[in-house]
Amino acid sequence: MAHVDVIMPQMGESIAEGTVSRWLKKVGDPVKRDEPILEISTDKVDAEIPSPASGVLKEIKVGEGKTVAIQTVVAVIDTDGASTGTQPAPKAPPAPATSPTPPRAPAAPAPPVASGTTASRAAAAPSPASRPAPAAPAASAAPAAPPGPETAEDRLRRRSTPLVRKIAAEHQVDITQLPGSGYAGRVTKKDILDFIDRGGPATAPGAPPAVSGVITHPTSEAWPGDRVEPMSRIRKLTAEHMVLSRRVSAHVTSYYEVDFSQIARLRERRKKEYQERGAKLTYLAVITRVIADNLRRHPVLNSSVSGETIIYRGQINIGIAVALDWGLIVPVLRNVDELSLLGIARQMADLAERARTKRLNPEEVQKGTFTITNPGGFGSYIGAPIINQPQVAILGVGAIEKRPKVITLEDGQDVIAIRTLGMLSLSYDHRIVDGADADRFMADVKRGLETYPEEGV
Repeated sequence: MAHVDVIMPQMGESIAEGTVSRWLKKVGDPVKRDEPILEISTDKVDAEIPSPASGVLKEIKVGEGKTVAIQTVVAVIDTDGASTGTQPAPKAPPAPATSPTPPRAPAAPAPPVASGTTASRAAAAPSPASRPAPAAPAASAAPAAPPGPETAEDRLRRRSTPLVRKIAAEHQVDITQLPGSGYAGRVTKKDILDFIDRGGPATAPGAPPAVSGVITHPTSEAWPGDRVEPMSRIRKLTAEHMVLSRRVSAHVTSYYEVDFSQIARLRERRKKEYQERGAKLTYLAVITRVIADNLRRHPVLNSSVSGETIIYRGQINIGIAVALDWGLIVPVLRNVDELSLLGIARQMADLAERARTKRLNPEEVQKGTFTITNPGGFGSYIGAPIINQPQVAILGVGAIEKRPKVITLEDGQDVIAIRTLGMLSLSYDHRIVDGADADRFMADVKRGLETYPEEGV
């Protein structure tokens, strides 16, 4: 009987494990080559995984909600009788689900409420010292444990990769005592190697203790009639990232009203031209262009804090927050200061579309140096967003709409006019960004938007 293994792919150089979010096929279903058969989640991105061959899904080895190392076999496809371009098999037709095992069909896909739970991940994870090679399916095939309290092993899994845990075990390092520089406080390979090279604690004697990336959420009692469901993986990572950011950075927010009337006129004149060139001329694209121009003039807004040093980023990579039905993701536009407005508009549309269809690459959500979020798209007047670590600032864009405004004419007379107005908010890390720095930056952004030249469109 010919069969092909479906393995957990490596979704990026730094990714060492993935979580099976959802099976799109069940045991016995026919599948075609390159047809999506499951969804996975990593620390960086959600993605659909295509079938490596045509045939029948014979066995599911890793249930929904389980986290396994890359190269782990997660399913088996029976290719006998399938049109795969290989030698046809003269055996029984592939249509019926011929798996010899009784209704193993859903492959113990724990009830929906267990999807992505801590307990499921903990059940799939052996201890760091005894963890088998990545391809060992035995551990991943273990039945999921019933939901229970978070274990120390689960916290380790969430804060590190198998490689990092292996290095930590070899050098007898307690990962929970290390400050992680990765997403949601995860300890990276660089963190553990730097710690070992220093031969001592990550912080200098007398320095305040490092902020841990392990977030414990308080519990609440469910009342009769309530619906209780676990957070999805992306929701848990977002929650940890936001709470960690509030603990790490001294948040301050400044608010500015901007008159977008000039840009509104330019958009009206050039909208059709942009559509013919395959892009939409949006306010957000122009804002991104002006932000990029001013980050070069105000480098502290394009920096990161590393211990007691400041890293001034050479690249200007702007993340644009995209709201999805299942959470929030921030695709990153690279080297924005080198792009034209048309290039920014095209890339923004492309990244947003692929984020919604789960086709982003892990590299496309990494190495941002500044973030823009646009709650105004839903009608919000303005908000005070939380900084996207390890960045030091984030811009919030409120609703842009026609409102009355007092303006002064050339003869000095004040009149009430209808203008296209919108609010911008800048949340910044007061550890290194002073209020004067933030306000000078925002004043330049406001001036750049209100006097945006037509040749820049």
